[in-house]
Amino acid sequence: MLGAELICAVLLVAGPSVSSPGPAVAAPTPLTQTVAAAPMSRGVPLPDGRTAVLADLGARDGAALLDRIAAELPGAVAAVTGFWGDRWPREIPIVVAATAGQFATLAGGGADIAATTTTERITFSPAAAAMNDADLRTVLRHELFHFAARADTAADAPVWLTEGVADYVGRPPAPVPPGAPTALPTDAELATPGPGRSAAYDRAWEFASYIAHTYGPDKLRALYVAACGPGHRDVATAVRTALGVDPSTLTAAP
Repeated sequence: MLGAELICAVLLVAGPSVSSPGPAVAAPTPLTQTVAAAPMSRGVPLPDGRTAVLADLGARDGAALLDRIAAELPGAVAAVTGFWGDRWPREIPIVVAATAGQFATLAGGGADIAATTTTERITFSPAAAAMNDADLRTVLRHELFHFAARADTAADAPVWLTEGVADYVGRPPAPVPPGAPTALPTDAELATPGPGRSAAYDRAWEFASYIAHTYGPDKLRALYVAACGPGHRDVATAVRTALGVDPSTLTAAP
């Protein structure tokens, strides 16, 4: 089931740094063959020795979108490796769905979703072609982190933390590092459409950025592995283990 595989879906409407897990849908059997047979499939060698396999399934502006993605990939790979380390897949499959309907069927993405990441690939909506370069850069880095971290991300990992860390990797650094959020978001807030969802994602990003700024990126990565990896502990225990502090110290009083 794709629901067990789906890690992230970046929203178009709420902004590229806001993400939400998609609905649980069955992965169609012929998907791999469909991607492999895509007429616009091509390999793109990357500076670190990885290869991106880009496939346009027939989107109106799919070829142009893939060209923009290819141009952003070296920087995106460097950003992900700089935080996560080099031990992640050497091949990066990236697909642009032909239509909104195909995007929904193949990747579980809705009309307001720019891209999703599964254990097999990153899939972009054809509507992502309308994003500006800065937003596309953020979305690609966000999704690429999810792809890189897939082996160390449990199906029941706290979504607010997986999304917050992906946004930390994906967003450009803030001119002024954010302080501790007043409250941590819940997975329910991240999954509920409406204005509160964007604010919840901002708090998730604030938390991840605050941890990285205060304790260092390596500690944020250690927290991710402890709280989100297979057989992970609860967040409070993971915080104590990875950071050596009480969780209550990581949020600011209103």
